[in-house]
Amino acid sequence: MSKIMNPRKQVLLDLAETKPVDSEPFECTTKYFGVNTFNEQTMREKLPKDTYKKLLATIKTGEKLDMNIANTVAHAMKEWALGKGVSHYTHWFQPQTGLTAEKHDAFLEFDEGIAVERFRGNQLVQGEPDASSFPSGGSRTTFEARGYTMWDPSSPAFIVEGPSGGILCIPSVFISYTGEALDKKTPLLRSMEAIDRAALRVLKVFGNTKPTRVVTTCGTEHEYFLIDRAFYNLRPDLQHTGRTIVGAPSPKGQQLDDHYFGAIKERVLGFMQDVERELYKLGVPAKTRHNEVAPHQFEIAPIYGEANVAADRNQLTMEVLKKVANRHDLSVLLHEKPFALINGSGKHNNWSMEDSEGANLLDPGSTPEENLQFLVFLVSILRAVYKYGDLLRMSIASAGNDHRLGANEAPPAIISVFLGERLSRILE
Repeated sequence: MSKIMNPRKQVLLDLAETKPVDSEPFECTTKYFGVNTFNEQTMREKLPKDTYKKLLATIKTGEKLDMNIANTVAHAMKEWALGKGVSHYTHWFQPQTGLTAEKHDAFLEFDEGIAVERFRGNQLVQGEPDASSFPSGGSRTTFEARGYTMWDPSSPAFIVEGPSGGILCIPSVFISYTGEALDKKTPLLRSMEAIDRAALRVLKVFGNTKPTRVVTTCGTEHEYFLIDRAFYNLRPDLQHTGRTIVGAPSPKGQQLDDHYFGAIKERVLGFMQDVERELYKLGVPAKTRHNEVAPHQFEIAPIYGEANVAADRNQLTMEVLKKVANRHDLSVLLHEKPFALINGSGKHNNWSMEDSEGANLLDPGSTPEENLQFLVFLVSILRAVYKYGDLLRMSIASAGNDHRLGANEAPPAIISVFLGERLSRILE
């Protein structure tokens, strides 16, 4: 009777025979960037000129949506989606679960007994999913089940390709019947409006009346771990919690930081290229990829964008990472600290403010000691961090993030601001 081999040893033997998955040949990125998004270029092509201008005003200047154009936009969006093999639409939102949520509805309707494909303006603007089982932060009782999704036109609709056709996803906020936020996007949009109002007042104090809007911007660098799917399947702790609970230390540590910015192995590179291809179709401008410090740790970073759109793109990036990993017989670990004694994964938010003229309000310039406008915005942020540090701490408090300690990481319990020697000297 033959001896049964240790499962881990069998995986190692199989791994030696593993070859990179065949991928699509490279095409010039600009040829297909954003092909699955209802972006400005698509809107210009599909919408009447007046409708396009009104919708663009809503997106660019934050003007209230003109409901008279909703039917026209919905019809154009549906025709565009049908041309790409889409049969269903969904209001895509971000409840307080750390994940995204969606309920698919077909374009199918009946007109005098005849089946037609139709998408109305009121269906685009508002949906009504059952909200009873979503976390609410205590803002309403469970039996008050009604929740409403409302279209967020500032973030472009996009198509997620499925096994048999795509889904038209409409980025949306999620609120209760009485207007309480049940999601992560509504507070973000409200904060952006508050900063817009306050920042414009400050600019006027300095006689800077040309800007009509100030938006917060964000660039999210995302670190993640990649492991072979067969190893993942041997670990119930990874499958259920996203991190190891028991086990030996990593056989290779990060003492020499030799993995950092090292040459990317072929199998991983194939995965990264497929991820970027999917993200480019969705209009996510993935810019940078590299090996991170810990073994099997990597990073992807996009070009910055408006904070609201950047947050949506980050959710899409996480979904694409997981989906593409399955195709390559890999598993992506997005937990903040999946392994002990080596670096955990950070999500660095490079945050700033930009006015409608394209000026970065947190750019000190070459003579920051003379740039009073910059200094006022700087000390305003310092004051806000000091005054509302407890809220900032609460916003990132989670079982996963609070566990992300050790190696080269800052404790998440410490809320601090580092200005550098020159700015510190100027303020003193």
